[in-house]
Amino acid sequence: MRLTQWTDYSLRVLMYCAANEQREQRSTVSEIAEAHGISRSHLTKIVMTLSGLGLLETTRGRGGGLRLLKPAHSIALGEVVRHTESDFTLVECFDADHNSCRLDGHCRLKVALREAMDRYLEVLDGLTLADLVAPAARTHEGQQVHFLPGLPHLPEAAARRKQVSAGGESR
Repeated sequence: MRLTQWTDYSLRVLMYCAANEQREQRSTVSEIAEAHGISRSHLTKIVMTLSGLGLLETTRGRGGGLRLLKPAHSIALGEVVRHTESDFTLVECFDADHNSCRLDGHCRLKVALREAMDRYLEVLDGLTLADLVAPAARTHEGQQVHFLPGLPHLPEAAARRKQVSAGGESR
């Protein structure tokens, strides 16, 4: 299954807000749009949808911005995907009103795809927003993780950068 751009951007907004939860200043639509190279007007529509779903609080004006309404560890990805995806019709035979497949009822593709979709969503149900933004110190074979602008860095990496910029030693 391929997620729509709407769901992709919805997840990006939620992840950005989760990654910046501890920040004093709230995230803004403009900031997220710039960080991800997304149209601000398109992102505004997504934010309004996420707000309507009870996932984001939006505040206008000075000091305003976006924040999660629920803790990141309580937002399951499966829930977000179910609410933001518009079509789970993987193949024609999933749609009884428009099914013209002559093999319907005689093949096992529909059953296999339904099972795959159920497992796909089951995996997403087992992941939370917090799982997606939890920092990992190293990737495969000890490679350093490269963080995107706007996302928090690992505490030890930030401390190391401060030490280097203050004239201390680096590795």
